[in-house]
Amino acid sequence: MTIGVLKEQHPETRVSLVPEVVQALVKMNVQVQVEQGVGLTSFYSDKMYADAGATLQDREAVIKNSDLLLSIQPENISSGMKANAVLLGVFQPLYNVPQMQSWAEKGFTVFSMDNIPRTTRAQSMDVLSSQANIAGYKAVLLAAFQYSRYFPMFMTAAGSIPPAKVMILGAGVAGLQAIATSRRLGAVVEVFDTRPAVKEEVMSLGAKFIEVEGAADASKAGGYAVEQSADFQQRQKDKIQEHIRKSDIVITTAQIPGKKAPILITKPMIEEMRAGSVIVDLAAATGGNTELTQNDTTVMYHDVAIVGNSALAATAPADASKLYSKNVLNFLKLITDKEGNLQLNFEDDIVKGTCIAHGGKITNDRVQSFISQPTTA
Repeated sequence: MTIGVLKEQHPETRVSLVPEVVQALVKMNVQVQVEQGVGLTSFYSDKMYADAGATLQDREAVIKNSDLLLSIQPENISSGMKANAVLLGVFQPLYNVPQMQSWAEKGFTVFSMDNIPRTTRAQSMDVLSSQANIAGYKAVLLAAFQYSRYFPMFMTAAGSIPPAKVMILGAGVAGLQAIATSRRLGAVVEVFDTRPAVKEEVMSLGAKFIEVEGAADASKAGGYAVEQSADFQQRQKDKIQEHIRKSDIVITTAQIPGKKAPILITKPMIEEMRAGSVIVDLAAATGGNTELTQNDTTVMYHDVAIVGNSALAATAPADASKLYSKNVLNFLKLITDKEGNLQLNFEDDIVKGTCIAHGGKITNDRVQSFISQPTTA
């Protein structure tokens, strides 16, 4: 089997495979070809890939000659692939249904790493977790840079500076890392989450858990938020409004697969925040958790900065690529035999759950359910 790795297009800075993972694949009898300059934005040189055993090619040759093609972003894949090619990346299939249909009709087998089942066995392949961890860390650093005051408490001869008050909406992987990073920087942290089960984790990191009773069960949502009743949403907003006026930094992480992100912060809430405060919205790409969020943009409203950024993992491309490619390697081991040939075992729940299209049709039930209705990205 020949695996091809495409160079991502701006603004994506990560790469699907780092040289050390290429070396591991070569030892598995897999041929690896990479587009020239594939890892430059992640600080991995062409020489490093060549030394690892990869063949450097131009883009057209990589696409044409690969049995399995790796690209993080779906829009990075262009025409010219083999009729029965396998595509693997982070394709967000619920938001890119037409693209998934098109690939299925062309006979491609499509695996989307963001569709990996959230099970114990699949943890080593969970790209959502590995990348969200970085995003939560970076969100706090971005907020600290944007914030007009200190994070930690300072006691000096010139007077005392109180610690920043951070509120985090959502205690998934990104939220938990944001808690830990905020605490390391000396902030006081409060956390909202609709899942009571995360309370212990939140408190173990030194944050206060703010609970709203009556949330819908999110235990099977794969770490995402689920739609809540109108009554719960109103009580949640009331509780957030009560606490947001005392917060200096707010980091939001709530997303619902295939749907617009829930609005948790309204204009009136923002108007009550102290001048110079910062909101970092990690759900910006799916509409954002505030009424004013714009993706890849910082909006100033009532002297509050609302930073919309869903791609913070790509601001640490070297480590983000390393973690992502290790996730990919662990998944490839499931679909590669000892001779280095492709072996698709759809009896495996991870292989089946990650597959979006195969045999000329959409195989994923959730994507199939979206075909007859408009997406809400």
